[in-house]
Amino acid sequence: MDIDAGVYVKTVLDLYLALPETPNRVGRSDRSLAFRLFQQNVPASIVEAAFLLASARRLCRPNDAPALGPIRSLHYFLPVIQEITRHPLPPSYPDYLRHKLATYQLKTARKPNPQSQL
Repeated sequence: MDIDAGVYVKTVLDLYLALPETPNRVGRSDRSLAFRLFQQNVPASIVEAAFLLASARRLCRPNDAPALGPIRSLHYFLPVIQEITRHPLPPSYPDYLRHKLATYQLKTARKPNPQSQL
């Protein structure tokens, strides 16, 4: 099935913005990279799988691991997109990652905010 460039770019950027720890809006370089991924025929499913894998790796780190800086660009995910392009994930793995991220987000949403008790 052929997909329109605009639909592809919007899909990729919407998935990106829905991730935890990503900015609230995209920049010109994000749009440019999404379009470049379209031109390179990278399936949106691979991009989404990379988003899920990178987010899971990032969020499910040990509590005593050093803090990571914020994600500022879609370019952050490019190495994982390339990794998954070279070594595809098993078909059911993105569903597992979605579940893992949803569970993590539920757990962190229930944690009390220490500053709210001041």
